[in-house]
Amino acid sequence: MERRLAPEIAGRGAQGSAVPTRFGLATREIDGDWRDHMEALDGPPVKLRTTVTEENPKTILSFNTSPDIPFDRSINAYRGCEHGCVYCFARPTHAYHDLSPGLDFETKLFAKPDAARLLRETLAKPRYRPKPIAMGTNTDPYQPIERRYRITRQVLEVCLDARHPVTITTKSDRVIDDLDILAEMARRRLVAVCVSVTTLDPKLSGKLEPRAAAPAKRLAALGRLVEAGVPAHCSVAPIIPAITDGFMEDIVARAAALGVRSAGWIPLRLPHEVAPLFLEWLSVHFPERGDKVMGIVRSIRGGRDNDPDFFTRMKPSGVWADLFRARFALACKRAGIGKERFELDCTKFRPPETGGQMRLL
Repeated sequence: MERRLAPEIAGRGAQGSAVPTRFGLATREIDGDWRDHMEALDGPPVKLRTTVTEENPKTILSFNTSPDIPFDRSINAYRGCEHGCVYCFARPTHAYHDLSPGLDFETKLFAKPDAARLLRETLAKPRYRPKPIAMGTNTDPYQPIERRYRITRQVLEVCLDARHPVTITTKSDRVIDDLDILAEMARRRLVAVCVSVTTLDPKLSGKLEPRAAAPAKRLAALGRLVEAGVPAHCSVAPIIPAITDGFMEDIVARAAALGVRSAGWIPLRLPHEVAPLFLEWLSVHFPERGDKVMGIVRSIRGGRDNDPDFFTRMKPSGVWADLFRARFALACKRAGIGKERFELDCTKFRPPETGGQMRLL
């Protein structure tokens, strides 16, 4: 793989901002951000700035019928994610806003301040039937702007009040900010938290997921969750061949030492525009092994960069996939860790009060 000659965009996962062509949108290039500054002023590049747009959707709960995922409803308090994970499968969703799945996805964010009110109104409907709500399925509910908006915390307050079960997936130790609520929900079997750890190397993490919490902080958060009695799962994800797979065994061992009793792994997925973004990232950071990485990726995806088909897209196949699977199983056996199925309680659900009022008891 040839090395990209353009300068690295430091502090960001994506290294470009191309608009996808599959929707017939006009193409565009970065202009006036760092190129003009370099050429006209011969100075250092200007950093990309993150902006947040508040939006007011009519609904907040999304339903799905996918046979490949274990939940049928989810909440995403934000669109886009400042963590900037280059491998994020959710990047193509920004194309629906006529924005780039690349740099726009991690710099042009959207927040939904009315999420808690909308959820309360949905749960109060007479025909609503509870099942666990998944949070963090598209963008991280504890990305940096959560500290300012606190939308995730407001949603959890509604769920605790309604006795509604929730699952959370995050790459941030900010989840500990809500440990008071999570511990109370855990006592009522209303929550399970998954923390994703990709690597133990902070320098590699800074390239792959530049604004996510450092690996050590994520592991510490797992330990705090366990101490508080919150069901915690460690997801070694994604496994990137020849880049992160070497950390698999150590991550499992470190999680088990913290008392975590559930772990799993997810292979790299490159849907739609994520594939060219990842290839560009490889050409910047790992050109000497880029061909090897993509060769293995294609070998577990039936010769393609990505397998989009139901039933097989989450189940890699081939010799390399079998090797990763065997290595992970052996690591879990050695660490005394498994993959628990957290049974959350839907029987205590009670429709919430509307009008913004919470119950006292």
